[in-house]
Amino acid sequence: MKFSILSWGAWSPHYQHNAEWQAWPKTVLDVSTAKTAVPKLPQVPAMQRRRLSKLTKIILDAIFQCEPPPQCRSIFASQHGEINRTISLLNDIVDKSALSPTAFSQSVHNTASGIFSIISQNRAASTSIAAGSETLSQAFIEAYALLVDDPEPVLLSYADDTVPNIYKPFTSEPEWPIAMAFLVAPITSPQAALATINLSELCPKAATLSLGNILSSIALKQAISGNFSGAHWSLSFE
Repeated sequence: MKFSILSWGAWSPHYQHNAEWQAWPKTVLDVSTAKTAVPKLPQVPAMQRRRLSKLTKIILDAIFQCEPPPQCRSIFASQHGEINRTISLLNDIVDKSALSPTAFSQSVHNTASGIFSIISQNRAASTSIAAGSETLSQAFIEAYALLVDDPEPVLLSYADDTVPNIYKPFTSEPEWPIAMAFLVAPITSPQAALATINLSELCPKAATLSLGNILSSIALKQAISGNFSGAHWSLSFE
């Protein structure tokens, strides 16, 4: 599967913009600062912004950097979704505390999709995906299917927050919260592409990539290839 990347954005506590991803993995942020870092999101009204989870905030920040066109189809991918909100609600139940209606309404896996559609008034189709360690590659498979049906660009986002301590022994996740967004189009798209991504079967002899490798490659416009998320990735630039 080949895709043109028309635009992109990514956020993590250490690397929050294109220039910072170019310095990966050299830039180091103070650990205490990194744990509390959250995007400011000036594009979102303050009253609405206060109600958003950290996961939704970092997804929105990556999407705003990506600058998708109005009314574009979207894919929201996350391994764990709003698990931190869900655990908080379960703890409230155990403690026999009152449940927050806002927390309850925003504890579902497609929370960010709904919030984005409201903020941007985007009424186009949206898909929410969770597929364990292969979530990102499965999101690209979904994008491929959408683009075969209609070649208009698709917004693809992926994000995960750190999971509660009780789940850490049972899951594989990024060390820090991370979000990314890509505007993807068919390789035949007439629009200017920043990069070309090709996903194929795993290559046993290939190096293992990380999310940082992929995002830094795009920021630096340097070709890279290797295995990640159940697929072999190749990024190239003209």
